[in-house]
Amino acid sequence: MFHHLREDIASVLARDPAARSSFEVLTCYPGIHALILHRMAHACWGAGLHWLGRFISHIGRVLTGIEIHPGASIGRRVFIDHGMGVVVGETAVIGDDCTIYQGVTLGGTSLYRGAKRHPTLGRGVVIGAGAQVLGGFDVGDGAKIGSCAVVVKPVPAGATAVGNPARIIEASEPGADDEKKRRAEQAGFTAYGVTRDMEDPMAKALTALVDHALENDRRIACLMEKLERAGVRLDDEAREEMADHSRVDLDKIRPNC
Repeated sequence: MFHHLREDIASVLARDPAARSSFEVLTCYPGIHALILHRMAHACWGAGLHWLGRFISHIGRVLTGIEIHPGASIGRRVFIDHGMGVVVGETAVIGDDCTIYQGVTLGGTSLYRGAKRHPTLGRGVVIGAGAQVLGGFDVGDGAKIGSCAVVVKPVPAGATAVGNPARIIEASEPGADDEKKRRAEQAGFTAYGVTRDMEDPMAKALTALVDHALENDRRIACLMEKLERAGVRLDDEAREEMADHSRVDLDKIRPNC
């Protein structure tokens, strides 16, 4: 137990620039206190002392604002930052080196007892503040879930999920070589599940539509100019019918013809 505690403190010092000393982490970080109490509650739960496990879990919730069911399995070096409002369900599994921020819910969508109702997090998963991961599916190793995302489907390893419902905006390609894996590892920890320069697929789609519309405008302008060069004179009504949808200045487009 003390070995795990030393690992937990070291992981906080490595991932939180506000942490100044081991003593400060041990005495002032509710995530550490919640993990200590959870290990006690989980041991009681495994020994069949369900009421005692739930009672210790309840005490941890009162003291830290973090609610972890004693049946949940939590790996090593897990960092619960700030932690207020975090809820971890009974059948949830949290892998080693995961980071969870305030307001996160690892919840279930099934009412069947004994079933796997809550998510399983792989190694090194980062879940941003306010994110909701709901269901008995897997979140792959190294995945990142952005703040306030609502995840209801599996997330591939190394992917980033954002939005409600969550969309995958970054995913590692199958068969990635060792160099790509090495660069991914060098990228390191990403606070709140946010990575730089990540693109939303919705924004990319809208940008593509705008580009397509501008290209159509250019082609229509070129077509009108070539018709006039060929001696086909277009009256004002015809010109309006051909270019009514376009608000682009034809003089700016014409040099590209």
